[in-house]
Amino acid sequence: MSPNPTGPGAPADDESTRVKVLDLIIEKGPVSAAQLAAILHLTPAAVRRHITALEDNGQIAVHTPTGVGKRGRGRPARHYVATASARSNLGEGYSDLAARALSYLSQVAGDKAVGSFAASRGRDLERRYMRIVEAAGKDPADRAMALADALSADGYAATIRDVGDGTFAVQLCQGHCPVRDVAGQFHELCDAETQAFSRLLGVPVQRLATLAGGDHVCTTHVPIVMPALRKRAARAIAHTRGSRPQRTEGTR
Repeated sequence: MSPNPTGPGAPADDESTRVKVLDLIIEKGPVSAAQLAAILHLTPAAVRRHITALEDNGQIAVHTPTGVGKRGRGRPARHYVATASARSNLGEGYSDLAARALSYLSQVAGDKAVGSFAASRGRDLERRYMRIVEAAGKDPADRAMALADALSADGYAATIRDVGDGTFAVQLCQGHCPVRDVAGQFHELCDAETQAFSRLLGVPVQRLATLAGGDHVCTTHVPIVMPALRKRAARAIAHTRGSRPQRTEGTR
């Protein structure tokens, strides 16, 4: 559940709407007030009022998108992302305890022990989601969508975003990370999660950004045409071999 973004005495309806605005910014950010208004069926003015309150509470911040073309006249639309305080799922005490435990493990058993622990967590993730992902079929795009839905159900605020027209790759984005603070000190946790995603999706994925590294979302690049290309190449090789004249005995 998101932290309470309202002050004392705030009307219940305002509080509920503000929580929805914050959750959407966590999930879909960077996102503009106009986009939020369209999703929530509210006026842009109403959404901006909640945005102002969330900014004042330090739970969202303005993000300048990269690679955006010219908009023409007028000021460019502001896009918002959640701050670290808004994404926090674990209490500071628990995060600190986990970080201390891994630090102690590293000291008494070495870095390999930390890597082994991270790998074990990655295998746990794989076992948890394998049945759901397998039920989606063989297509990496369908499997990625199933994984995102399962992650969201567990509080990761995961979405799938197309890369270009979505023909060659998609991005799996996570707005929440329950081990963000610990992973900032022990990158092995992020590496193990990435490897688990690759095994689940059946393609070599690449982690482009992480919440632990200070980015506003964890972003994993997922190629979705590689299996099709491999099948096409295999068929071409088989066709080439089948079209060659068979050598008979005595033929030179």
